[in-house]
Amino acid sequence: MIDKTKGIVLRTVKYGETSIIVAIFTELFGLQSYLVNGVRTSSKKGSYKANLFQPAAILDLVVYHNELKNLQRLKEFGWGHLYQHIFFNVLKNSVALFMVELLQKCLKQPESNPDLYHFVEDAFLYLDEADEPVVANFPLYFALHVASFFGLRIQDNYSEQRSILDMQEGIFVSTQPRHPHFLDGEYGYITSQLLKTMQPYELQQIKLNQEKRKILLHAYQTFYALHVQEFNTMKTLPVLQTILAGN
Repeated sequence: MIDKTKGIVLRTVKYGETSIIVAIFTELFGLQSYLVNGVRTSSKKGSYKANLFQPAAILDLVVYHNELKNLQRLKEFGWGHLYQHIFFNVLKNSVALFMVELLQKCLKQPESNPDLYHFVEDAFLYLDEADEPVVANFPLYFALHVASFFGLRIQDNYSEQRSILDMQEGIFVSTQPRHPHFLDGEYGYITSQLLKTMQPYELQQIKLNQEKRKILLHAYQTFYALHVQEFNTMKTLPVLQTILAGN
């Protein structure tokens, strides 16, 4: 069956002499793997095709879809949106790769989730055009808000009395939990402010320094590791923190 869908590239691996297998989060079918032949060549045409499959790329796809197969095929593919900055700006590219890895670790099954797809696509489009103060806080915003699509939402019940975020339970509590996985003080408050942020441009109002972002990013990584099987640690996080430190 032939279908048209949009998709976001998550990962590419070499296959054979000239082919690749691409993991793509699609609008219609969720996470899918596609065999793409003949793109790893030295020709101009081959190089152009290979460039389409960079992580975070948004593509328009015509696909042969068979629910009984784990590996699908592409009939046609091209840019769904051509970024102006993400592939060339070091900071934006680091944030995009962090977002891609987070998605890779949370997307387990090939299930359709158009609401998640539209949120993620909108996030990449906004990141591409965002100003630097927004970009610096964007990984925090994305990590907190995308969680709800995986059933991991943190309840924003923060108050002066309930100011400690229990990351095991995903709620703010009034007394320190017996386990070590919690955020208190200003980090609980900042998390509440980020949860209240519905539009990315509002991130410029949240003033954070390098050290606070580092602590929060590690905490949110812990939150995912507590709730997503085999999540472990994120390879892009140290790179992202190094890049953020220079901005």
